[in-house]
Amino acid sequence: MADLTRLTEPTEFLDHESVPVQEFIDRVVPDRGADKRQLAIALYYAVRDDVFYEVYDADLSRDGLKASHVATRKQGFCLHKSVLYAACCRAVGIPARLHYGKVRNHLASDRLRKHIGGDVFFHGLTAVHLDGRWVKATPVFNGLLCKLYGLTPLEFDGTSDSLYHPFDADGRKNMEFLVDYGGFDDLPYEFVMDQMRTNHPDFLNSDGTGTVSGGSLAAEAAR
Repeated sequence: MADLTRLTEPTEFLDHESVPVQEFIDRVVPDRGADKRQLAIALYYAVRDDVFYEVYDADLSRDGLKASHVATRKQGFCLHKSVLYAACCRAVGIPARLHYGKVRNHLASDRLRKHIGGDVFFHGLTAVHLDGRWVKATPVFNGLLCKLYGLTPLEFDGTSDSLYHPFDADGRKNMEFLVDYGGFDDLPYEFVMDQMRTNHPDFLNSDGTGTVSGGSLAAEAAR
């Protein structure tokens, strides 16, 4: 129990005591004393749909990957959205950790594949402790992008793992997990950036503190 309590505390990146994170939660959760599973579900959909998923011009600096920055900018990709979700869950008393791995994404755009260096992506998600066990949640692709890319939005019921889209809406293979790096109590910044530099060097901007600009995942889906 003491270990789980520790996983509700703020950290450098899961800075849920900050005003932007607290205000984000207040807009979503009218009663923080509600059932934990219902709180986790409400926050999941808020992060999934109210924070726009964009891979281009994303801030990968230490400040840029803090939950407070994500809550303020309301944009980012899996690394950003998983941090915000974990911070929000901790703020309402739900133990949460960050989880990392590699996935193969079969439906990336040609431009994104060029920057990524193929169809294998370093990937971040969140694990939350509900009803006595850990459940994985991935509040990443918002509803608009799912529609543009022909995907069924990834749901979360607080009971079953919500990991990735194995198939698109037409039943074609979409994503699969290749490597699981496990869970972390806070965003392991040097590990994350080493993975980005090693696996996706052409996806980083010139100073290595963010991703390349000049693109739009939504626009690329419409082509």
